[in-house]
Amino acid sequence: MRTSPNRLIGTIFGAVYLLVGLLGFAVTGGVGFVATEGGLLLGIFAVNPLHNIAHLLIGAALLIAGLATVPAAKTTNVVVGAAYLLLGVVGFFIAGTAANILALNTPDHFLHLASAIVLLGVGLAADRATAPSRSALA
Repeated sequence: MRTSPNRLIGTIFGAVYLLVGLLGFAVTGGVGFVATEGGLLLGIFAVNPLHNIAHLLIGAALLIAGLATVPAAKTTNVVVGAAYLLLGVVGFFIAGTAANILALNTPDHFLHLASAIVLLGVGLAADRATAPSRSALA
């Protein structure tokens, strides 16, 4: 794992998102499953039970892929990164509407965008297969 940025980032992000998903349930007692306003995790990030479950599923996917193989980690980082990029952008438009079933708030949008930048950056740029040099072929 030390030689693969994708496996390292996938494993770290996976563990963090699993922890966030679990901790989220501590602040969502009495919050509706898809409430548009949720409890505040760390005092700033809004979450509801559906948001917590999403964190658990995403965390599990990243962790499993990160512990598996480089191609699995790379693919998962790119897919989750792209989803977070979309969620980060769309979140600004659905906040305050009935479509906000994840109880997203502004700090969530910026955190999702930051996660997207890291996951996509590593997923797209790291662990590229290198072609053998011409001298190695001769």
